[in-house]
Amino acid sequence: MKIFTILSSVLLIGTMSSCAPQSESVPQTPNVVFILVDDLGLVDLGITGSEFYETPNIDRLAREGMIFTQGYAASRVCSPSRASIMTGKFTARHGITDWIGAPSGENWRKLNRHDKLLPADYIHSLSKKDITIAEALKENGYTTFFAGKWHLGDEGSYPEDHGFDINKGGWDKGSPIGGFYSPWTNPSLPNKQNGENLSMRLAKETAEFILQNKDTAFFAFLSFYAVHAPIQTTESKWQHYRDKAEEMGIQDQGYQMEGVLPIRTVQDNPIYAGLVESMDDAVGEVLDALRRSGLEKNTIVVFTSDNGGVASGDNFATSNLPLRGGKGYQYEGGIREPFFIKVPWLNINGAKNDQPVIGTDFYPTILDLANIPLKPEQHRDGISLRPILEGKEFNEDRALYWHYPHYGNQGGQPSSIIRKGDWKLIHYWEDGREELYHLPSDITENSNVIEINQQLAAELSNQLLEWLMEVGAKTPKLDPEYDADLAQKRKERIVNEMLPRLEKERINYLSKDFKPNADWWGSKGTTD
Repeated sequence: MKIFTILSSVLLIGTMSSCAPQSESVPQTPNVVFILVDDLGLVDLGITGSEFYETPNIDRLAREGMIFTQGYAASRVCSPSRASIMTGKFTARHGITDWIGAPSGENWRKLNRHDKLLPADYIHSLSKKDITIAEALKENGYTTFFAGKWHLGDEGSYPEDHGFDINKGGWDKGSPIGGFYSPWTNPSLPNKQNGENLSMRLAKETAEFILQNKDTAFFAFLSFYAVHAPIQTTESKWQHYRDKAEEMGIQDQGYQMEGVLPIRTVQDNPIYAGLVESMDDAVGEVLDALRRSGLEKNTIVVFTSDNGGVASGDNFATSNLPLRGGKGYQYEGGIREPFFIKVPWLNINGAKNDQPVIGTDFYPTILDLANIPLKPEQHRDGISLRPILEGKEFNEDRALYWHYPHYGNQGGQPSSIIRKGDWKLIHYWEDGREELYHLPSDITENSNVIEINQQLAAELSNQLLEWLMEVGAKTPKLDPEYDADLAQKRKERIVNEMLPRLEKERINYLSKDFKPNADWWGSKGTTD
């Protein structure tokens, strides 16, 4: 399988960058553009192995920067991961451990999931006590801009309340209300033209900000609502990918069971492919603005995602294979992400680095590259990646932690994770069982080797649980009303009803006469 071969080389044979010589002109106050995509899986890009999706602009960006082959999001779902980028803290430390709005405690029963545990409570807004990366840069003379998805609190905890001078489209909602084509509902982003594409609108707002602020240091954070559900695209993009899927050969089956839900095993959804390409078009708009303004050579560009691709639940949009799982899951498919940093005055040119890195590292890295003193008491769980980018020796042997005491919409289970070196241990809160994986030899996480590595597993387990206790992590509780019979009936309905329905829907999306509605989600009469 070609995708497996490409991804294996990217993930496991990533080369340490050679010494990266600097150009003669190194800016003292470089600009920063941070691009965050919602729900983008690691293999949703051409540069990381997809043969189906087309992402030329992002691929070019990656080839101009450094590709961190073992880059992670700080959570398997959005709000916790985003809070970690903003604060430099792991989720158990800042307390936003689930997407804001998810029910917890006894409210979980209202979903009729019939699970063994009641999910833990969590914090519902970004703390004002934290100094965000935007506030840190603003303190040092940067003009700050935010566009797109925020999802880090209700009114009073919006981007402008956490260090951003300008906010275009950020509010409490985590999905595009009204869809990806205008008219949408967003109090921070008025509609201008019916049929306008949301991703491109956010990119144009960002590009305009760049052009208007080319004579001052700026921090522009472009946070796409794409490629989150609802998945939508234009008829022309659907047609292109529908034909491409047929040329590649449409497989008889596109799903298999993973835990409690079906999971997608092939990348062949032409609607999602069009959504990904529209997002890539928007990235190109921003990169073009940097070139047009003459700022390309002194602007750092960061590109990443907040969690894995949606292979289960929501719209079952993509496949993350060979990574197991996806958004909401404790496996690599839920947390391993595209992780690219372009520093134009360094001759990096697509060098690969296999040091495990995580979303909390962006905060200190950006400060360091901007020649701003670090704030170690704030970004406590991040380290500066500047030495790696500059090709210097870097031997950081640290543990990475994830804490998700919740059930996901996608089938993931309440669990906590430690990764140290090549090893990854998962602790499950339902029954205390644990799994141990040696990632270099088992990127698919199909071989639990805990029985033959019991001492190592015990050491990692103790380190994980001690750390969770140290930071005051909240844990789920047993539900005294749990009914095993109802839980079993739900599982049977999923296998007997949901799985066949998903396969039928998949074939429908690929049929020659597919038509979602008269105007293709409101995109008719507009350009892609």
